[in-house]
Amino acid sequence: MEHQVFVPVPADDLRAVLRDPAQVARCVPGLQQDADTDAGPVSGRLKVRVGGSTVTYRGALTVTERDPGHFVFDGAGTEVRGSGTVTFSLDLRLTPIPDGTRLDFTAGATADGRAAAFPPEAATTSVVRLLDRAAGALTLAAAPDVVSDPVAEAEEAEGGEGGADGPGPGHVEDDVTEVTASVFETDVPPPSLDPFLAGRFEGSDGAPRPPAEAAHARRTMIGRSAEEVDHAPPRGRYAPVPAPASAGAGDSLRWIAPAAAFALASAVVIGRALRRRR
Repeated sequence: MEHQVFVPVPADDLRAVLRDPAQVARCVPGLQQDADTDAGPVSGRLKVRVGGSTVTYRGALTVTERDPGHFVFDGAGTEVRGSGTVTFSLDLRLTPIPDGTRLDFTAGATADGRAAAFPPEAATTSVVRLLDRAAGALTLAAAPDVVSDPVAEAEEAEGGEGGADGPGPGHVEDDVTEVTASVFETDVPPPSLDPFLAGRFEGSDGAPRPPAEAAHARRTMIGRSAEEVDHAPPRGRYAPVPAPASAGAGDSLRWIAPAAAFALASAVVIGRALRRRR
């Protein structure tokens, strides 16, 4: 694959960084260098994100300067959790242009293991993102002053509005003293619902006691007291369900009395019928 990046840094400054392996290692995004110096200055662990997958490789990188504006990076790595390997070669050419330098990348790689299963489009996007970040780190290492501070620029712009020429015509200075204070030095006002905000209320024992309205508002805000919670039955969804009412003596009499009257009337009718037959 091929990729181009413009950086607002002269080519000579970039060459000075690329000739120092220690600075090259700091320009590799996400590289965790090994403590073992025998492996080389540009060696360690590198986490690569491709699509929704992440693979961590352990390997080393060598930098070779072919020409004053031509550098070649050769590297190899092995998966930390697995047996997959990857080898790559990156060709970098520095082309001076007005107001900066054009970086021309030409990369090629061979891989097996998990990297071999990545879609080509996702792998290309991941490599392009890695090269863009590396170019930005290279710019910072070559010319730290190139990266501007937006806050400092805004302050300079505000200071430049007044300018060295002084205020414009018709400007009237007010007798106003500028007061600056830190956020941590500002007094915090009391809450508006504080029952003691309006004044102090003395009780019979001399201790301050809030009025009934304030006490009710305070209970509403902070909840009921422990004594009320201990003695008051639970309410709402946790309230106990009343047991079904059992049938009492009054309920029994409601149907016993009509039944007795019906039985008595039936006995009278049957007795009269028997007498007639006799």
